[in-house]
Amino acid sequence: MHKKGGDFYVAAPTQIACSIFLYLLAAAACESAQTEMPRPTAETIVDHMLQARAENRAHFRSYTVTRDYKLFGEQRHQAKSRVIAEITFVPPDFKEYAIKHTDGSGLGEKIVHRMLEGEVAFAKDYSSTDISQDNYDFRYIGEQDVSGQHCYVLQLLPRRKDKNLLRGNIWVDVNTYLLHRAEGEPARSPSWWLRDVRIVLLYGDVGGMWLQTSSEATADVRILGQSTVVSHDMGYEIGGLSPAGSLAQTIFTVDEKTTNDQR
Repeated sequence: MHKKGGDFYVAAPTQIACSIFLYLLAAAACESAQTEMPRPTAETIVDHMLQARAENRAHFRSYTVTRDYKLFGEQRHQAKSRVIAEITFVPPDFKEYAIKHTDGSGLGEKIVHRMLEGEVAFAKDYSSTDISQDNYDFRYIGEQDVSGQHCYVLQLLPRRKDKNLLRGNIWVDVNTYLLHRAEGEPARSPSWWLRDVRIVLLYGDVGGMWLQTSSEATADVRILGQSTVVSHDMGYEIGGLSPAGSLAQTIFTVDEKTTNDQR
């Protein structure tokens, strides 16, 4: 109630309501500004990611993984070729592989041989393809959930045109700072025969080790047309020391449905 010229009048209810609303809005904004966490920088996220990766590598043990590769043409309902391979890793940098089974086109086996030969070479010199400041610049994009895990999304900007570097995005867990997903295209085309190459890599826990567990590579292949190679880790035999000090093995299987849900 206000006095004006000896008379009294009552403020309109709408004025009072607006005043209260504006007050509450200002108070909420102030509280939010005080409690909201500052947005992390790309440099901070990468520093934590590299530390988490170093700690993860320190826990690496010998393992053998059985991996399923499928080659598809333009139609994804039936594979043109299927290859089963076994890959053995011994820390810190030894890898070898063996093709165990092949169905369908012989082209699939040739492609898998090339992929695994590259994997063996990268194991001996992973620094050349590492997701690190030596190979990439990083840009913060935002945050997103991947398979129920909240992640920072960073853009990968290769520092040189290298067919083994990826131009795209990575998803880094906000709690563990481990990679959940990487997606993009090679910084330089791997071959004149390939165009519009797209690569997706997925990661997960395997017996306390954080490893790449599946991949998908799609490309427009001259003469052949659209082609896709999908790999999925089927199971692991992991070596380690038992409490008595003797060599023990643990067998892990990978749920293909769970892996597909991450795509």
